[in-house]
Amino acid sequence: MLFKTLKEVISKLDTSTVSKERQEVLNPLVKYISAKVEAEQAIRLNFICTHNSRRSHLSQIWAQAMAAYFNINNVSCYSGGTEATAMFPKVGETLVQQGFRILNLSKGENPIYAIKYSDNAAPVIAFSKQFGDAFNPASEFAAVLTCSSADEGCPVVLGCDLRVPVTYEDPKKSDGTPEQTETYFNRSLEIATEMKFVFSAVGNR
Repeated sequence: MLFKTLKEVISKLDTSTVSKERQEVLNPLVKYISAKVEAEQAIRLNFICTHNSRRSHLSQIWAQAMAAYFNINNVSCYSGGTEATAMFPKVGETLVQQGFRILNLSKGENPIYAIKYSDNAAPVIAFSKQFGDAFNPASEFAAVLTCSSADEGCPVVLGCDLRVPVTYEDPKKSDGTPEQTETYFNRSLEIATEMKFVFSAVGNR
């Protein structure tokens, strides 16, 4: 069972706000996951952005939580970049505000975090890495491009079954401004709403 606060946040997300244009962007992912469910196969999603620091982590973590929320099993979510940097601290702060719990497993320039959405489910292990890192799946996965520069910079993602761009505006533009907290909070909820749309559509097919 998901943490109470997180479950409440998810329940209030309104998928009717997802535009027809965005639904068309998301539908290939819905079809991919649905086909895997129907075939009783493992579902692996690798969310890819340039630096694997913001949008790819938010997408990975919300997708994993939504799979649990809609009781869609055998889903494993990953993230990576065209280069490795670090998960930006504001991402973690935002997720905690929205009901996740985060354990810091290591420090240094590229910390490793365990991000929990439930008392009993395995946490999401989050750290910055290249999308082809050994931590991520080598084959039979969907590559979900969350920023346009990664989409342009990754013309080939080896081993993937599906390559689908689902791009978001970078909250980095707000860093160091009074709007930073609100921008990250809203971007996280935007991603969460679209991941809810995806997994609710899978459950209703």
